[in-house]
Amino acid sequence: MRNPFRRFLDIREVEKDVEGKSEKSIHAKQKALEKSIKEGSAASASTGLGDSYITPFADALGAQPIHIGLLSSLSSLFSPLAQLGGSRLMMKKSRKKIVLNFVLLNAIMWLAIAGLAFFAAQKQNISYVYLLIVFYTLLGIFGGIAFPAWFSWMGDIVPEKDKGKYFSKRNVITGIVSLIAFLIGAFILNIFEKKDYLMTGFIIIFSLAFFFRTISFLYFRTQYSPKLKMHKSSYFSLWSFLKRFDNYGKFSIYLAFFNFAVMVASPFFALYMLQELGYNKNYLLYTTITISSSVFYLIFTPFMGKISDKYGNTLLLVLANICFVFTPLLWLFSKNPFYLVLIPQLVAGIANAALTISTTNFTYDAVSQEKRGVCIAYTNLLIGIGSFSGALLGGFLLSTINFQTLNKFFFIFIFAAILRMIVALLFLPKIKEEKKVKRLPPVHVSLSHPFKTLHAEIGWFKAIFKQK
Repeated sequence: MRNPFRRFLDIREVEKDVEGKSEKSIHAKQKALEKSIKEGSAASASTGLGDSYITPFADALGAQPIHIGLLSSLSSLFSPLAQLGGSRLMMKKSRKKIVLNFVLLNAIMWLAIAGLAFFAAQKQNISYVYLLIVFYTLLGIFGGIAFPAWFSWMGDIVPEKDKGKYFSKRNVITGIVSLIAFLIGAFILNIFEKKDYLMTGFIIIFSLAFFFRTISFLYFRTQYSPKLKMHKSSYFSLWSFLKRFDNYGKFSIYLAFFNFAVMVASPFFALYMLQELGYNKNYLLYTTITISSSVFYLIFTPFMGKISDKYGNTLLLVLANICFVFTPLLWLFSKNPFYLVLIPQLVAGIANAALTISTTNFTYDAVSQEKRGVCIAYTNLLIGIGSFSGALLGGFLLSTINFQTLNKFFFIFIFAAILRMIVALLFLPKIKEEKKVKRLPPVHVSLSHPFKTLHAEIGWFKAIFKQK
């Protein structure tokens, strides 16, 4: 490796496990693994600049809580619905062609949203909020059509035993890029807010989101894609998927209810900071608190990848759900920015790291190559229905409830935590690990010897994260 950046991108341990029919195909897959990290970094820069500032943009347009709920829920519903179409397209077109066509359309929608900010700068009008909802939903639809093909494509490139290692590495790198992009967006907004040209800041941010998504498209054009011939038997109806209710089906139903419970509150943490804590007048503070969970996510993702490969994914699902139960409750105790960063956002970062790795790898472990596209489409449809319903319910409650003694945001946070606990108790015991994994080392706790316990548990953590 010639420079520190390339050393950081080093995935040789994964590349040596790549298999193929010839040396040429092996080499092509290895290069595809590297290129996917670069493509993902460009896509994450687009997300960090674009998606991260959709809620502040909607707020600047005069959106009400019900509009924020629609913004999140419609995209969450129509994107997975579009994935059904994307999975069926795989029967007719190559995965690479599907991804290229719809990633390009996805990029163009950021240009349309930048145009909306341009017109809003001339004259504010509540109708712009509805146009934003339409554009953002279309952006989700185009991304949704591309997703099953991309997911299936990546499954054929990454070696089976290294999925946790590779995706944790990729997620950390792309997460760092997204974080940097988010900070750049905050810096841009901070400059233009002071000069009373906030919409100009949004124009720049969404134009950059378009630019980086286009870079992502260009990387896809040169990335190797193994051939996959889909047979009619690989496709089956949603009803057949639900009726079978096997282990992966239970996992999918769990994710639907889990995301319903999560989305009752999650879209409104940003609104709580902007409206209740007054951070719409201090985007720098808003940004600091928001990105802190991403920082913790990046820190803990490599550990979650190791746990996934060594101890399985159901353990991570349990950890994620427990953390997600506590996340909204922790917002109740203090408005202090240092507290918000170090407690609720830390727990949220751990939760997201565990959830992202476990859901991706569980799907790869549980579903065969040919059925991955359709299965992930159905799973994400169920997730979308749950997310749509949850966000809509949260937006409706925030718009209608009015307690004399309890802050309406606090009611939503408590309600969401209860729902998350119920979902965990109902579904997680029924989901079984799909691969052979090691058992966790035993925990040694002695109340009479606290220092021995501390020493033992340090050894316990070392044992968990030991490479071999």
